[in-house]
Amino acid sequence: MRFDTPIDRLPTASQKWAKYANRDILPMWVADMDFHSPPSIIAALQERVAHGVFGYTDPPASLVEAFTGYASRVYRWDIDPAWLVWLPGLVQGLNIACRAVGSPGDAVLTFTPVYPKFLYAPPLGERELITVPLEQRDGEWRWDKAALEAAITPATRLLLLCHPHNPVGRIWRNDELRELLDIARQHDLVVCSDEVHCDLLLEPGATHTPFALLDSDFARQTITLLAPSKTWNIAGLGCAVAVIPDAALRARFRHATLGLTPSVNLLGYTAAEAAYRDDGAWHAALLATLRTNRQLLQDWFAGSSRLKLTVPQATYLAWIDARAIDAENPLPIFEDHGVGLSDGRDFGTPGFLRLNFGCPTALLEQALQRLEPLR
Repeated sequence: MRFDTPIDRLPTASQKWAKYANRDILPMWVADMDFHSPPSIIAALQERVAHGVFGYTDPPASLVEAFTGYASRVYRWDIDPAWLVWLPGLVQGLNIACRAVGSPGDAVLTFTPVYPKFLYAPPLGERELITVPLEQRDGEWRWDKAALEAAITPATRLLLLCHPHNPVGRIWRNDELRELLDIARQHDLVVCSDEVHCDLLLEPGATHTPFALLDSDFARQTITLLAPSKTWNIAGLGCAVAVIPDAALRARFRHATLGLTPSVNLLGYTAAEAAYRDDGAWHAALLATLRTNRQLLQDWFAGSSRLKLTVPQATYLAWIDARAIDAENPLPIFEDHGVGLSDGRDFGTPGFLRLNFGCPTALLEQALQRLEPLR
């Protein structure tokens, strides 16, 4: 399990690397990692391919067992298999949730900055988008309870939560989540919680509490979206799952998928099962590498007079305040210095950038060397 070996991804039509093909720009934008997936996943895929028949495939019972067992062991969450709706991707889950809750013209609320698909999904589902800016207090991004309650309207039906948060890397504390739950209960909101980064906790000893696990009664008003894609670097295989305890909400969610979402790729099922059955050694080595990279970033940005880093508690994504470089659009300046990042405007916050540090440490060091003139 080597995380320091460069891998040439250009011949694979990698979205991440093709963006800057034939340009001397290191791609550190879209959220996939430049590491091999665990050997157990590669072996499982090879075995499935060797079977030689690739017809329509239902979710294997062995996958359901692997996933529910993992959730019980790691999240302390006992999931009824009947609650599961398998999806070809987590983004589809966000869009389906917006269609399944309320009616056209109703409102969906979320916090910014946030993963851009949170901002795109409500309008695509003919819902009004309401955003509430997170605020930085004591060096930490938080939501403002008063601003949140003021933003809720009689038409608000759904709250989209990113937990842990992309891009600011917060692990929401249970007291914060309970505060959010109380507000959602008071206003009768459904909460759709994107928890795709929940196995990428960088704080030693941190554990993940699913939002739906906070209150057994309120769980009926939750949709939890999970996937092995980020943690085990298998995003291209397309397999996610929605956990929906309430039968009526689950039926509406399933109905909203009709004609819109294809079945999960059979190799996606195979990879997901192997991920949830993996022995954890690869995962532990990954977290060690990401913590090393996070420390490298923390040390580098500590010496900067113009750039400010939000030190992520989770994910492999760093949120950078580059407003001293350009308050609206600093990305082209960084590209001119040979590093391609994600544009904060797409997350609802101009002047910021997101850096993917899920890469060999030597590559991150090369990127930081290129950015020295901006420091």
